[in-house]
Amino acid sequence: MNQQVAITIIQRLNYVDWTPEEERKAKRKLDLIIMPILTLGFFCLQLDRGNIANAITDSFMEDVHVTQDEFNVGQQMLSLGIVLTEIPANMALYRIGPGKWLTLQLFLFGIVSTFQSYQRNYGAFLATRFILGLTESGFIPGGLWTLSTWYTRRETAKRVMFFYFGNQFGQASAKLIAYGILHMRGVGGQPGWFWLFTLMGAFTILSGFIFGFFLPDSFRNPHSTFLPKVTIFTPRELHILKNRVLLDDPMKGKKKRHINWGAFKRAFTNWRLWLHFFITLANNGPQRAFDTYSPSIITSFGFGALTSNALASVGLFLQLPVSFAFSWVSDHYDRRGETVIAGMSMHMIGYIFNRGFTEVNLRGVRYFGVVWTQTFGTFTHPLNITWMSLTCEDSEVRALAMAMVIMGANIAGIYGAQIFRQDDRPFYRRGFSINIAILAAGLSLAIIRYIADIIERRKKRNQVQLHPDSLDDNDLSFMSSLIVFR
Repeated sequence: MNQQVAITIIQRLNYVDWTPEEERKAKRKLDLIIMPILTLGFFCLQLDRGNIANAITDSFMEDVHVTQDEFNVGQQMLSLGIVLTEIPANMALYRIGPGKWLTLQLFLFGIVSTFQSYQRNYGAFLATRFILGLTESGFIPGGLWTLSTWYTRRETAKRVMFFYFGNQFGQASAKLIAYGILHMRGVGGQPGWFWLFTLMGAFTILSGFIFGFFLPDSFRNPHSTFLPKVTIFTPRELHILKNRVLLDDPMKGKKKRHINWGAFKRAFTNWRLWLHFFITLANNGPQRAFDTYSPSIITSFGFGALTSNALASVGLFLQLPVSFAFSWVSDHYDRRGETVIAGMSMHMIGYIFNRGFTEVNLRGVRYFGVVWTQTFGTFTHPLNITWMSLTCEDSEVRALAMAMVIMGANIAGIYGAQIFRQDDRPFYRRGFSINIAILAAGLSLAIIRYIADIIERRKKRNQVQLHPDSLDDNDLSFMSSLIVFR
């Protein structure tokens, strides 16, 4: 892009009246407040959503009197509850504000998670999973949308990945936590999984108070829910934080408290967003299925039930540095499509390993397949979300797109819950073959999206070079993603 175009863009935007040092300090303070709180919320959500995978190694199915196929239906009910209210929940957040809405959600799904301890039959199991889905609905896209309002787009990839660190760390540490808690079987005459649900749910409720006291709502209302008169940022810090975001994306300056029908039309007629939706659908179905049954799969190798929970955490801990490495490449080199394609490829290779290793009677080799799949199975999703967010025209479309792609992740949970079935265990040859086919299809879509992105950028760059004075706000939003403002 030539200098004339860059000058035209900068002249159309607000000028910078702060020093780089002031910006670094304000951003550091923002990071220390926003990121740990949102990450904690995602950590709690993953504990409450995923602890069922650990419970089934502690005779949960036998105690609640459900078969594996009935258990899969319960997992589908969780995802269905999320899907049904994903977009309405995000609309409520957009209107009420993330501080209040996310705080409320944490209390709600913490309470539901705690009361899962008292289920003793199939009907109660289905009901609690469905209600848990309803209360969790919208939390992830709400957190992502909150990040997009406080940070520039070039800063988004690492923050999204850090937000998903809560999910990934929750997946990994939950296995180790479960290893300890499940030893409480017999305490108070209760099974170990009773204490698993009770203690993790109670932790979520306590975390809700942290949200209520410390999470600021927005630039226009920079106060927490429980302390509405306490100022978290100084006026100068707010000025810097707000205007640096507007400098990056002028479309974020629109003052709206609702999402209009025009935004729905722009979002749902954008074929690129639908590609991201189907990429999510393809990546997350196999991943969700594998995450649920990985402790049980390891148990089938001949390890003890409780030991399997600890072993199931190894690959999930390994994914943490790998995730940050991919995020750094995506952000530093602006390699959005390439990192998604590489991540999906490595994920698919994991299922190829698992399918092939079913013919090998060496549990160390088979365990390697599990570790590989866990290491590369999760982080493609947040990378895809970051890539998608750069496609959005404005904050309204971005809010809907994030709800749409997270809804895709939960629709993936609906079909993914039926991949590993009772008549296919313990080797799950059919299940692994299905996962390979699904990821191959998703990988093809990611490649198509990447090629389309190259063509679009080249076309837009040529257009603005020829007619720089014709730039509108959408062009500015697009082109500003190609410039690093210092």
